[in-house]
Amino acid sequence: MKQRLFRGTGVALVTPFRSDGSVDEQKLRDLVEFQITSRTEAILPAGTTGESATLSHSEHHQVMEIVLDQVNHRVPVIVGAGSNSTREAVSLTAHARSLGADGVLSVAPYYNKPTQEGFYRHYAEIASAVDIPVVVYNVPGRTGSNIAAETTLRMAEEIDGVVAVKEASGNLQQMMEILRARPDDFSVYSGDDQFAFALISLGGDGIISVIANEVPKMFGDMVRFCLAGDLENARRLHFKLLPLMNANFIESNPIPVKASLAMMGMIEEVYRLPLVPPTASTRNKLQRILEELELIPEKVPSERGDG
Repeated sequence: MKQRLFRGTGVALVTPFRSDGSVDEQKLRDLVEFQITSRTEAILPAGTTGESATLSHSEHHQVMEIVLDQVNHRVPVIVGAGSNSTREAVSLTAHARSLGADGVLSVAPYYNKPTQEGFYRHYAEIASAVDIPVVVYNVPGRTGSNIAAETTLRMAEEIDGVVAVKEASGNLQQMMEILRARPDDFSVYSGDDQFAFALISLGGDGIISVIANEVPKMFGDMVRFCLAGDLENARRLHFKLLPLMNANFIESNPIPVKASLAMMGMIEEVYRLPLVPPTASTRNKLQRILEELELIPEKVPSERGDG
């Protein structure tokens, strides 16, 4: 029987940096508390939204340690531990286990463009090397290649340590095929906020979310309504939040969500190259949406005198 890590909303947590580019430990701890008090069901640090690609190994370990310490077993922590090198993914996964993580999120190997057999053997190697639940992260828009539904289902049936998939292919047909044929103890999470309502309505288990950084309670309520079969209330919140879901991806994630959190006064707006601040038009659109959701106060037009 596979271990179900969570059901509901897991947040793909941003990594706050100080103006000098270092990890801002206090802001990271504050973000964790914001998520827990907002009833988020799981926290996932050091993933794509956490700018893992620009974290050194020591910083990757630092982020894991801070989040695990702050959470203190109150909700599951599933840390980003993927790589395009199987050996490196095993090393990161082993470190996550040594720290007491509840599971790992392991992105499909990027750049190499493995065959479907290569994907299977990559995850089989991780699962055999480290005794920890593994969530496969399929995001072909980032990695350059797609894990086919047949391969996901083969892993679900044959690899005990592979307990779930975060499906961010954007292909609803593929998601439905996985949901239709998966084992009962294999979890399927949406990897796109826009698809959470549809996937959960079709029997999915939840979402690993970007928008939950900004509106964890409201988005979490949408997911909880959907899981409970209250589709009317879930649909209402889905469409209320849809503009922000879309705006979060006008530019590469996590640029918009970090800009939003900075406008909300929760972090400094600091990115690591090659990510840069959003354009003025993106910033203005985000500000309008945040004002409509009452997440920041509306700007009062300044009065201009004639003399």
